Amino acid sequence: MLTLQRAGIRQLLVLAGPEEDELRQALGKGPRVTIPVRWMPIREFPLDDPRTWEALAAEVHGFALVASVSGVFSRGLVEQLRHDVQDGQAIVVAQASQVRSAETAPRGVRVKVQSDRLTAFAPARFDDSAPRAAELVVLPASLMSGGRHPAIESGQLPIRQWLERAAVDGRVRVVAAEEKRGTWYQEVRTVPDVQTAEKKLFNSLKGEFEGFVDRYFNRKLSRWCTRLFLAIGLSPNSITILAAVVGLVSAAGFGVGTYASGIVAALLFQLAAVIDCCDGEVARLTFTESPFGAWLDIAMDNIVHMAIFAGMAAGLYVTEVGQDHAWIALALGAAAVLGNGVSFLLVEKAQKIKSANGWKTPVNAAWSDFMLKNVASRDFSVIVLIFALLGKLDWFLWMAAIGSMVFAGIMLWVIRPSAVTATKP
Repeated sequence: MLTLQRAGIRQLLVLAGPEEDELRQALGKGPRVTIPVRWMPIREFPLDDPRTWEALAAEVHGFALVASVSGVFSRGLVEQLRHDVQDGQAIVVAQASQVRSAETAPRGVRVKVQSDRLTAFAPARFDDSAPRAAELVVLPASLMSGGRHPAIESGQLPIRQWLERAAVDGRVRVVAAEEKRGTWYQEVRTVPDVQTAEKKLFNSLKGEFEGFVDRYFNRKLSRWCTRLFLAIGLSPNSITILAAVVGLVSAAGFGVGTYASGIVAALLFQLAAVIDCCDGEVARLTFTESPFGAWLDIAMDNIVHMAIFAGMAAGLYVTEVGQDHAWIALALGAAAVLGNGVSFLLVEKAQKIKSANGWKTPVNAAWSDFMLKNVASRDFSVIVLIFALLGKLDWFLWMAAIGSMVFAGIMLWVIRPSAVTATKP
């Protein structure tokens, strides 16, 4: 229900049985369902009675998304269905066939598809390579309420019969649920199904901006931490603060200036990067994303980065104090901190321009997305660790000072035309 609400569904009609009170209590413990919800007792509105669907159709304007309680699905899949819907047409979600053992009985209904149109349903044993129909269907209200429906055998849902008739006229599209595109669906009826659904859910928990290390290393570890934080009950903002505290401790470690302290600080910085992945994961799992949480995450990241640069500069200065070139470390640290601070302000400006669709040209928008997705990431935490192991943190500080200033300069070049345009009366 929360997924449907987040995906843009404006009204919920729930056919519930004895579990209604338990469901209401569960929904009351977390984020609230803020859209209208009508609870309909299934004993009065049996699913195999066409009159139930006619009553539902009377509550619907345009289309109804019919979802079973025996499956979980992504927000992206529902958003795609809402985008693909066309007047007078129904949509059936299909899943790719999965390899099963000989002992596993086939489940579900197979679909025959031609040019993304449903041609017919088939028995479960029809063809192991054929896709299976998911219990997620988009129906026009007219299909549920139009005319007198033929008699339906007791215990069978009328939906299949309506879809078969509409398929003859080519009015039923088939949309494939694909995990790689973030439009996944998972049937949940057995314990292995629960484990598969959980895996799909955690695989989908990626941020808007993440680099190679985030994708293939940090996310692998953060999922274990996320499970722990969920069990403890930490909020996303609390996790953001925790990651920042670990990052600041890391910065203090760099300030000691010894080889051993540099390695320990680099490892702590990597741990902070892992924990920093968890706040977004917990927010998406608990439906507690917020603009403030997103801003806090970015702000704490930049505070930690500036503290890391300052700590490195202090540590290098301590080891070289008394030498003529000791001031270079402090100058590099100051340049890195300044460049990072200016970059943070420019990134905030770029995101405001993006949200307001205020880019002057598509080229500026493309450059901004490229910079944010390929530069504004936590991948450099691994680079820090490598330089710490090599005992060359001064090399990294040179890179940080030059890189942050270059990044700030490019961002200024990218957003300046759009920023000037936005301020004109």
